[in-house]
Amino acid sequence: MAQRKLGQILVDLGYLSEDQLWDVLEAQKQSAGEVIGQVATRMGLVTEAQVVEALAEQWGMPVVNLAETTIPPKALELVPQTMAALYKIMPISLKDDVLTVAMADPQNVQALDDLRNFLGCEVRGAVSNTSDVEASISRHYADREDSIEDVIGEMEAAFGESPEGRVREHTLDESELADAAPIRKLLNMILLLAIKDQASDIHFEPFEDEFKVRVKADGMLYEMVPPPRHLANAIVSRIKVMSNLDIAERRLPQDGRIELSVGGNPVDLRVSVLPTIFGESVVMRVLDRTVVQLDLNKIGMDPNILSKFRKVIRRPNGIVLVTGPTGSGKTTTLYSALNELNDIETKLITTEDPVEYEIDGLIQVPVNPDIGVTFASILRAILRHDPDTILVGEIRDQETAEVAIQSALTGHLVFSTLHTNDAPTAVTRLRDMGVKPFLITATVEAVLAQRLVRRICSECRTEFEPSDELLMELQLPIQQARQYSFYYGKGCARCNNSGYKGRCGIYELLEVTDDIRDLVAENASVDDIRNFARTQGMTTLREAGLKLIFDGVTTIDEVVRETISEDMD
Repeated sequence: MAQRKLGQILVDLGYLSEDQLWDVLEAQKQSAGEVIGQVATRMGLVTEAQVVEALAEQWGMPVVNLAETTIPPKALELVPQTMAALYKIMPISLKDDVLTVAMADPQNVQALDDLRNFLGCEVRGAVSNTSDVEASISRHYADREDSIEDVIGEMEAAFGESPEGRVREHTLDESELADAAPIRKLLNMILLLAIKDQASDIHFEPFEDEFKVRVKADGMLYEMVPPPRHLANAIVSRIKVMSNLDIAERRLPQDGRIELSVGGNPVDLRVSVLPTIFGESVVMRVLDRTVVQLDLNKIGMDPNILSKFRKVIRRPNGIVLVTGPTGSGKTTTLYSALNELNDIETKLITTEDPVEYEIDGLIQVPVNPDIGVTFASILRAILRHDPDTILVGEIRDQETAEVAIQSALTGHLVFSTLHTNDAPTAVTRLRDMGVKPFLITATVEAVLAQRLVRRICSECRTEFEPSDELLMELQLPIQQARQYSFYYGKGCARCNNSGYKGRCGIYELLEVTDDIRDLVAENASVDDIRNFARTQGMTTLREAGLKLIFDGVTTIDEVVRETISEDMD
């Protein structure tokens, strides 16, 4: 049966007239993504309680008044505070293995599926409003904020080294152990804390005497409290169950995915299992669209470079390359460019390994080398689909480079990536692949090199006086450097005592002008190309990093670490 619309329910309940509903619908068109209940409440036409009543009728759920509800401790123990806060839910009862939760957003039906998967019991929804749910979470979880240490303590009690724990562990088979409440709870907490901290990867690593869990946030790995070593197999099996992998297969690598909807936002976990000498190692890549904003205005590009880059990506044909090491944000930059070009008049096709972000309006093709579906073979097929702009995930070999060049010569704009230290080196990399210089000069329009540096945490940013040795790392005259203020992060709760929170990009844009084409045609060295580009106004990665240091955005250590290759050329 089709879902009745909320506006019509509000009219049927007598809270809105037909004319008022039309006014609300008109106001909603002008609002920035507000739902109809929020618009009607903001306009003063209905109360929050009336919207909750209408939502309950729309989704066939009861209304619950959290202020008057007594919540049993068992329900609170089952749902950790992190889970309640991220999903904006409050557990209200647990009867016959059925958990009922009050939801701030009953339209997020995916949240109920996630909770069933996480908790291993049936979950039903009831309707409340956002402020009541948040107040109830603060009230009930004030003295029971879960930590990894607490959960590991519970695991030790249930399956510890004591004779009783060992007997309990050995009486359960593999699937029962993976489904045990302490195993579920630990994994749920690790996943949700990682998502909350905007981590990019979660690593589960078996060693001879320990089972490490490390989380990568802002490009750096941080170690969590390790779970008991003897439960490594159970934790890996639980991950496999969640990602629909074969728990009995331990000799072959496996890949899977877990799809979640945290706080109404889709989060995709790409799971990779690798057999090692001490058991299976698992890495989860966290793809959270709310963390990565695919907008050229929000990737931290200097306004001067940004205006030049915008002109380059609007050229009718040619190749635009983005270079940098793995994890330097190349894909984000290219997707942001495609997002800007994504309109009804333009045909955009991408081929990637794998497809990281699914975007409406883009035809996205995954690479599968096992069956011969390579970048080069897909690229040839793409050309028969009348594209205007093509994204090739990476130019790895001469064949892909040559097909990309042919695409550019036949009137297409091609975006791609290369692994090089800086922008001028991209020219020599193509030469090394066997691409003739005259083809490079005929097609390559620009090369953007980039790195990611960590931002100093705004909560604990502190000014300091760097030593002469530290300033010498920047290769600046010390007297000149002393004119500026320098900052670092002392470390606080917000940044997990790292001193850093978030990252921003540093960029180097080499526009391939006629003069640079002449140098490439003459087989000029990388140094010659770089030096000439600087005379034409190119900002190097090191210079872009210095600007961020002097603006108090990042530290000397970060810029030296990310741009050291420039000094070695």
